[in-house]
Amino acid sequence: MSLELASTRAELDALLARHGTARAAAPEAAPSARTAVVMTMGALHDGHAALVRAARRHIGPAGFVVVTLFVNPLQFGANEDLDRYPRTLESDLKTAEAAGADAVFAPSVDEVYPGGTPQVRISAGPMGERLEGAVRPGHFDGMLTVVAKLLHLTRPDVAFYGQKDAQQLALIRRMARDLNFPVEIVGVPTVREDDGLALSSRNRYLSAAERRTALALSRALFAASDRLGAQHALRARADSAPTSTARAAALSALGEARAAADSHAVAHAASRTPKTACGAHAVRSAARVVLDQAVRDSASFTLDYLALVDPADFTEVPDDHTGDAILAVAARVGATRLIDNIPLTFGASQ
Repeated sequence: MSLELASTRAELDALLARHGTARAAAPEAAPSARTAVVMTMGALHDGHAALVRAARRHIGPAGFVVVTLFVNPLQFGANEDLDRYPRTLESDLKTAEAAGADAVFAPSVDEVYPGGTPQVRISAGPMGERLEGAVRPGHFDGMLTVVAKLLHLTRPDVAFYGQKDAQQLALIRRMARDLNFPVEIVGVPTVREDDGLALSSRNRYLSAAERRTALALSRALFAASDRLGAQHALRARADSAPTSTARAAALSALGEARAAADSHAVAHAASRTPKTACGAHAVRSAARVVLDQAVRDSASFTLDYLALVDPADFTEVPDDHTGDAILAVAARVGATRLIDNIPLTFGASQ
């Protein structure tokens, strides 16, 4: 079946009704013939295509995958890039179809908000006022309002969102839970360029020099992840083969400086109480070193925030945190604002 395009609610309803009729005609396919939605603002890239492919894998060949293309004015601030946000419908349709979508819903602003700016909106609550919400007041209220409307209009069984927008994903999950939306919310890992830069529709605004500068975001996240991994490994060594400070001193006396330093590190890890595998402070510091260097190296780089947060509510985690966390960063590179994040797990030694 070729890709179908709907631009009005009536066309979308007819499209979904046809899909429902097809399911009713084949009862044996009904258990797997579900509907999935991938919500986008267009300007589709490989990250969006990965969402569509994930949706197709999740619901199978008998399912129905709808991609929405809508640049939502409610989530743009007064000084943001609504007017210059790229609109690339023809190429978006090709990308969606190639990735496995069955239909695209591409409504106008008047179609989504027929009475003008809606007077009743979804409130993102306290989580929506942190990080991105603090930098972009009202952004998440506007985002959740359109997501709620599109969930009602597309009536999916499951909806897919990218983990690159981690705070957005967390808020959508919270809205679906708090307001009893009958939909499964699935997060899909961030897709990156070969050099580590997270895919974003805004990357096209970067000059060649700015793009090189923008790599500081992913480098900072990877440096933090590497620090966490190294300290986890050190903690594991300390637990499996504790090394005494006396041995470290003996190695130092023999002139074995590197072995002595390693032994000191393991002995220190073994003596820590509680036996936390890695401190959040070390992770933040590793990322901060990279970002501070980027600020010194380029006048075009301005850091908005670096935060290590609890994925449940996006509050900062303490230095002795164990369990899941998200390291999030946002910065302006020239006139372009970029965000990125990486999930981390802090484990306590048993």
